[in-house]
Amino acid sequence: MEDEPRAPYDPMPHGPPEVGVGPWVGPWPTGEQYDEQLLAEGDRRNVVDRYRYWSMDAIVADLDLRRHDFHVAIENWQHDFNIGTIVRSANAFLAAEVHIVGNKRWNKRGAMVTDRYQHVRHHATVADLAAHLHEQDVVLLGIDNLPGSLHLETTTLPRRVCFLFGQEGPGLSASAREACDGTFSIAQFGSTRSINASAAAAIAMHAWIREYADLSGDDAWRG
Repeated sequence: MEDEPRAPYDPMPHGPPEVGVGPWVGPWPTGEQYDEQLLAEGDRRNVVDRYRYWSMDAIVADLDLRRHDFHVAIENWQHDFNIGTIVRSANAFLAAEVHIVGNKRWNKRGAMVTDRYQHVRHHATVADLAAHLHEQDVVLLGIDNLPGSLHLETTTLPRRVCFLFGQEGPGLSASAREACDGTFSIAQFGSTRSINASAAAAIAMHAWIREYADLSGDDAWRG
């Protein structure tokens, strides 16, 4: 058994003791996307194989060519750990942008550095967020099990949409509910009243992916 500590960003605790690849073997590849330090020292980042040895700026530029039309917004009043996890899912599903509403500083631990590859925008209030989105013809939908909420499972999502999530526990604030163009809930069948905020976010984003994402090419399957 390996006794060496694992990298804190390693998402697979039962896999190899190290993630990524070592220094490039043989003649170095050419291209502006490659980072000379990574080629010389190895690339231990948690990135898909396509981006091995690429600089962070080159990865972001490539992602920008393919970003989807949905946005994700999170209210940040309690420094919630779930915010980082939601950002990580937004990166995985390639959201156009992530919007942080409220406190500008947020708990990045759960993001596992994926925020470096994701555009993150701050808004002081939900009203500011709604105004910004409406200028771009983006619909703001809140996710909460409120009276009158539509059902995600039977709702056709707008292609240009922003999913807004409240804090773990209290859910969407009163001002958020007023600013939203609508709300929807996720079907639950057990005894608990609600599911974890980051789990709800991943479900909502994947619902958009199933409806609109182009899954015809190999590029869609990068996990």
